[in-house]
Amino acid sequence: MKNMNKWLELLVGLILVVVPILLATMVWPSWWIASLDVLKGGIFWAIVGIGALFILLGISDLKG
Repeated sequence: MKNMNKWLELLVGLILVVVPILLATMVWPSWWIASLDVLKGGIFWAIVGIGALFILLGISDLKG
């Protein structure tokens, strides 16, 4: 049952991210560019964050 709650939480989060972007692009078509810029920025920072995480994990493995 706990695994289902995690999946439900993930699904709700995904809906809360995707639905406003889709609504903004349908209601205000000029916001499509801004929505894509925000999405690209989020993807960029997620990749940078994952890279930083790998660096920190590697440093912690070197110490141990």
